[in-house]
Amino acid sequence: MEVIAGIHAVEEALRARGRAFEYVALDRGRKDARLQKIISLCREISVPVRMEPRPQLDRMAQAMNHQGVVAVVSEKKYQDLEDLIAHKRGKFTFLLVLDGIEDPHNLGAILRTADAAGADGVVLPERRSVGVNATVVKVSSGASEHMPIAKVTNLSRTVEELKSRNVWTVGLDERGAKSYDQIDYNMDCALILGAEGHGLHEQVRKKCDFLVSIPMLGKVSSLNVSVAAGVVMYEIVRQRRFHG
Repeated sequence: MEVIAGIHAVEEALRARGRAFEYVALDRGRKDARLQKIISLCREISVPVRMEPRPQLDRMAQAMNHQGVVAVVSEKKYQDLEDLIAHKRGKFTFLLVLDGIEDPHNLGAILRTADAAGADGVVLPERRSVGVNATVVKVSSGASEHMPIAKVTNLSRTVEELKSRNVWTVGLDERGAKSYDQIDYNMDCALILGAEGHGLHEQVRKKCDFLVSIPMLGKVSSLNVSVAAGVVMYEIVRQRRFHG
C-alpha cells in the first residue's frame, strides 16, 4: 500500500477510481466544507474514513503538506502501450514519452500539464525513472490519477514500435535543427523528452522522426524539463485547435 496526501490529490484519486482505498484519514480538528466533500466522495464509493489527530497524519504523510487529508491506497496501475494508442481522445494521437525523468517534482508537473493539454497518455521506462509515487501525485494535484501511464522495458524499441504504428516521434533536444513551432502537429505523434541534465539518450535521439529545440534568448542554455514540456505541449494544443 502507498500513501497519498493533500486535498486535491486525494479528491482526484477518489474521482478517478483507479486505485483500491484501504481508508482515508482526516484531521479530526477540521470541520470545513472541503473535508465534508472528501467524506461525501468516500461514502459514494464505500471508502472507510478515519478521524485522526493531526500528529498521526503528520507521521503518515512523512513531511508532505497533507492539509488534513491522507489516504492509504494500492499502487498505481500502469497500462500497456497498446491501450494508450487505442484510446485517443481527439482526432490525432498525442502521447508523451519521458526518457528517464528522475525528479518526482518534474514528473508531477509534467503529468499535470499533460492532463490539462489533453494528452492521451504518458510512457515511462521501467528503469532509471521515477514512478508515480506520493510526491508525484501531490505535485500533479491528482492529475496522475486520471492520466493513463504505461511502463516499458526498452524505450528505444518503444520509439520503433510507435513509428511502426504510424505515430510520428518528435524529440525535444537542444541540438534540434528546427524550432518546436516549425513542426505541423496535426498528425498522430509522440513528444519525447529527455532527463534532467543530459537530455535524450543517444539511441532514443537517433530514432526520432524529428528533433526540435526551444529557442533560448537569454543567458541560460536550457529550460527545466517540465517547463519545456509545457511549452511544446501547448503548441500542439494551439495548432490542433485552429486546425479544427
